[in-house]
Amino acid sequence: MTLRKWFLDTGWRHIAGVIVLIVAMLPIVFVISSSLNPSGTLTGSNALFSAIGFDSYARILSNPQAPFPMWFANTLIISGLTAILTVFLGALAAYAFSRMRFAGRRVGLITIVVVQMFPQLLAVVAIFLLLSALGDWFPAIGLNTRVGVILVYLGGALGVNTYLMYGFFNTIPQSIDEAARIDGAGHARVFFTIVLPLVTPILAVVALLSFIASVNEFVVASVVLIDSDVQTLAVGLTKLVSNPRYADWSAFSAGAVMAALPVVALFLFLQKYIVGGLTAGAVK
Repeated sequence: MTLRKWFLDTGWRHIAGVIVLIVAMLPIVFVISSSLNPSGTLTGSNALFSAIGFDSYARILSNPQAPFPMWFANTLIISGLTAILTVFLGALAAYAFSRMRFAGRRVGLITIVVVQMFPQLLAVVAIFLLLSALGDWFPAIGLNTRVGVILVYLGGALGVNTYLMYGFFNTIPQSIDEAARIDGAGHARVFFTIVLPLVTPILAVVALLSFIASVNEFVVASVVLIDSDVQTLAVGLTKLVSNPRYADWSAFSAGAVMAALPVVALFLFLQKYIVGGLTAGAVK
């Protein structure tokens, strides 16, 4: 095979892939370089890895005005519980829509799609007023509480994830359910012992997407979480660069690198399920 023929067949794909990889990796490399730069400014990080040190990591971990360990713990708690509850409640709803026939089923599915067309940002004022009113009666789920922001995240994530899991549930033959019910199994037993193991890929995908969305979410968290000891990383790290006189971009980059570690670890753990979960539900 000549070089020209190889380039026309597959070579250009390799070149395009390398270009896309470089473009995708450049922001990550820049953030890592900035986190290792002791100067704390972005202008000093233009030359990649011109200075290497761990002062930024030590500074953000020991700064009493920026309780990074507390922000990190809050993020893991809120994102983890949101992902688990989203998967569980979404799977229950998707199973009901897929396997049961009841009045309002079609209207419910259409409503889920229509509601998700409006961004959550439009409801920030309503969310604030609602949690403020609920906090007067039930302080545990009002403003400035982790439970309150988890409930808000669940309301925003259940719709689209339920519809995503609904398409995957439809790929599971209903003859399996019918065989189990002939043997005396009820809906609960069929759901927990038969259907859930078969839909593990989509559960992993929904958990990953929900976890990432909760970690990166800023607008709602900045409105609901007021005190520093209950804030998440997205809100807390913004304080490091919100001062117009001095923005500690190096410490901000160090915090961003450490904040990405749980997401990367979860992605690697669920990697074998992701491809199947993202594609299988689209064929029905």
